[in-house]
Amino acid sequence: MLHGILDSAAALPHTPFGDFVEALVPDDIEREVLLELVALGHPVSPKRGEAAYIDPCLDQLVFVADGATKLVAKTSGDREQIVAFHFAGDLVSVPTQARHAYALYALSDAHLLAFPAEKFLGSVSRSSSMAGTVVQRMILALHRCRDKSADLGRKNAEERLCSFFVMMAERIGAYRNSACDLVLPMSRRDIADALGLTIETVSRQIGRMRESGLIETKGRSGVTLLQPDTLAARAGHKCSSLGKLENLTSIKVAGR
Repeated sequence: MLHGILDSAAALPHTPFGDFVEALVPDDIEREVLLELVALGHPVSPKRGEAAYIDPCLDQLVFVADGATKLVAKTSGDREQIVAFHFAGDLVSVPTQARHAYALYALSDAHLLAFPAEKFLGSVSRSSSMAGTVVQRMILALHRCRDKSADLGRKNAEERLCSFFVMMAERIGAYRNSACDLVLPMSRRDIADALGLTIETVSRQIGRMRESGLIETKGRSGVTLLQPDTLAARAGHKCSSLGKLENLTSIKVAGR
């Protein structure tokens, strides 16, 4: 099986490691490095609503091969805060318990590949091409974290929700003409928690956007962004982040 992995990512189609190879592993990776990654990777397949079982004693890097997840920080009094949402192709840093305990929950049935972070980085550091890809992913995650900090720090409820929809369009949107269709795997309560709002405020803002002709909704999860550029402007973006879509999708899992 290892020879098949080395020859082609297609040797393990539709498996967490096969998707990992397709998304992150360059063709010229050293054989020894890939063999180390095979040994380090631990597949995890949580069902919707379940926490992914990964070693809490070590910092982990988790590749999302399929499905959607939310990273949750548990604070005092068993309170929880959603830190971020992650989708297929993402490489997620899950810290060991320190000031907070972290857990990765499946928003839909998910297939993940967990690596002990220190050993993973030690291995990929010996492959310059793969190290570059991993660094690119980390920089993108840092940019998203900073954008969210700006949203939570200074923006009102409408701006936060508009920014959320624009980000989801970049991450999981399906474009048709000038509109963008979303199937959101998270609940409105999850959205509210992630944005530092109440569920009532989120529902009220969605209603106003629908009445204004900015969006259409279908059930609890379907949302069509009818005017993505207007949403980006109302989010308070200096320039439409939708214009960066090609750069972002270039590092997603092929075909997703």
